[in-house]
Amino acid sequence: MRELIVNTFLTLDGVMQAPGGPEEDPSEGFEHGGWSFGYWDGQMEKSMEETMSKPFDLVLGRTTYEIFAAYWPRAEGPAAEPLNKATKHVASTTLKELDWQNSKLIEGDLPAGVRALKEEDGPELQVHGSANLIQTLLEHGLIDEFRLYIFPVVLGKGKRLFDGGAVPAGLELTHSDVSSTGVIMAIYRTGADIKYGSFADEAASETGA
Repeated sequence: MRELIVNTFLTLDGVMQAPGGPEEDPSEGFEHGGWSFGYWDGQMEKSMEETMSKPFDLVLGRTTYEIFAAYWPRAEGPAAEPLNKATKHVASTTLKELDWQNSKLIEGDLPAGVRALKEEDGPELQVHGSANLIQTLLEHGLIDEFRLYIFPVVLGKGKRLFDGGAVPAGLELTHSDVSSTGVIMAIYRTGADIKYGSFADEAASETGA
């Protein structure tokens, strides 16, 4: 059994679309691509290197897969080798051929296919980008952990991490740090309860009403 981890950059208002550049994903008229560029620092680089240093496989949506496949096979740097070496499991009903090495289509029903991957032995499954895929994973309770880089930016529009697939759920914060540029790096585990209550009831109890 292995866990599925979502790694993502997002703005303070939850947008995760095209953090790395204008050309990444301009769909639906998105004009703010590259919003994460000016906030990168050594602390974030160290955190990312730790994430990439242990073995992992990837689960990717079609758009993110195509972006990665066009860039990483010819890229250099510490992230290139683990990304190229990893097995890529791709969620797509339109792609028929996958040219990036070690890439496989998830056949049939997507939630069932991801659940089967999780039941296998092997390294952790990481999701990078893939905003639409994440909605399906959220809806079906398939995510075990979020590793979030929350940038001090508000965009107002764009694909969001918690969008149409989000369901009520509690999260447990297991680690947090802040970069020199104000980026919050946080790890949340799923499966926690929502701590419902009422401040009105508490106030009434304190006053004896």
